[in-house]
Amino acid sequence: MKKFLKRFLFLSLAGVILIGVILLLSKYEIDRNTSERMYQQTENLPERKVGLVLGCSKFARGGQLNQYFINRIKAAHELYSLGKVQFLLVSGDNAQKSYNEPSVMKRDLVALGVPAGKIYCDFAGFRTLDSVVRAKEVFGQDDFIVISQEFHARRAIFIGLAHDLDLLGFAAQPVRGMGSFRTEARECLARMRAILDVWILDQKPKFLGKTIPIE
Repeated sequence: MKKFLKRFLFLSLAGVILIGVILLLSKYEIDRNTSERMYQQTENLPERKVGLVLGCSKFARGGQLNQYFINRIKAAHELYSLGKVQFLLVSGDNAQKSYNEPSVMKRDLVALGVPAGKIYCDFAGFRTLDSVVRAKEVFGQDDFIVISQEFHARRAIFIGLAHDLDLLGFAAQPVRGMGSFRTEARECLARMRAILDVWILDQKPKFLGKTIPIE
């Protein structure tokens, strides 16, 4: 019994260490590949035709406004207003009729003054990989600006580089507090998944479909 317990504890510890190493390597690899492509300020950000706004729910689980959503919309509006992008592609989940991230993003951007005709919706952005690859395969874009919080934009750029895309990232304002801690903890697992998707599984979007030109 003691021998079994020792072996179990050893294997458990080895597993924890292995996961920790993989998490650190995932963070390092994504940060290393994207460090020169991320921008926190608009001054030096090159202009691109399209800005890809990565979606999330407007409301948090408790019913309050989701600050991640608010900050992404503000960042997208800022880039459009400054002429850094000509069009915005809002990409998110619309798997259910009652849940439509792209339409809500578009509505809020229009309320801020972005013309509706300058906003395109991708209703099949179920995951970051789907949003990035569909921007290329469906919407015909291969050099756009990813708009989201920095940790998220970096992962999107990493995925894009694996699909021969020339991407830049603009960091929306970060979110502080316990909610942000949970989000960043999930991001560690998401980065592991991203590396697995592009290096091993060669993961494809759930849906592609006919081409939708942005013009």
